Amino acid sequence: LAKKMKKVPVRAGVCDGFIGNRILAVYKQAADYLMEDGASPYEIDAAVRSFGYPMGPFQVTDLAGGDIGWATRKRRAATRNPAARYVEIADRICERGWFGQKTGRGFYLYPEGARVGQPDPEVLAIVDAERQKKGVTPRSFTQEEILRRYMAAMVNEGAKVVEEGIALRPLDVDVTFMSGYGFPRHRGGPMKWADMEGLPKILADIESFAKEDPLFWQPAPLLVRLVKEGKGFDSLNQAQ
Repeated sequence: LAKKMKKVPVRAGVCDGFIGNRILAVYKQAADYLMEDGASPYEIDAAVRSFGYPMGPFQVTDLAGGDIGWATRKRRAATRNPAARYVEIADRICERGWFGQKTGRGFYLYPEGARVGQPDPEVLAIVDAERQKKGVTPRSFTQEEILRRYMAAMVNEGAKVVEEGIALRPLDVDVTFMSGYGFPRHRGGPMKWADMEGLPKILADIESFAKEDPLFWQPAPLLVRLVKEGKGFDSLNQAQ
């Protein structure tokens, strides 16, 4: 059946979002934090495309429909940790009825049914107003700085998913992301990429980001253990 559907099956344990959407929710949060801290949504999307993704996270939101995520956020509002940082920019955009491509504007403008969006100065004004409301002094981020946060969030949550047995091994996370989430194939998946980057470097990044937000940037115990033992995620693929 999987062959017929041209799909790649991956066994997953049960949690909110399974393997892919659970990790996606976390790196999307990292992107939202970057946006509120000073990077524009257009800079973040460009950085993610430069890594090899076909689209950035805000382009994906516009394609899927901003109202989808908005409904989920409203549903989860009651159970959200009150201490956790929450970025309201996407909510402000949705409140205006801008849900992306289907409404002609979201994070981007889609004049006359255009498929490729154009940056919207009004969205940047909303972003700016939200920063002021939160007392955030915007700072600039290079593409590399954007990607370091985005990828560290992805890898860290990937490690938690493996540790909890939601994914049987890191390879299953890699297959999920290359098959279903547009992860650039030549980079082999987020866990493979992390091994090639060097886990100590990624852990050091997470620990430095944790100085700003210790709740969000909690290093996965599995990542800490692998660094201590001088091993990579690939060592867990062999163990099966």
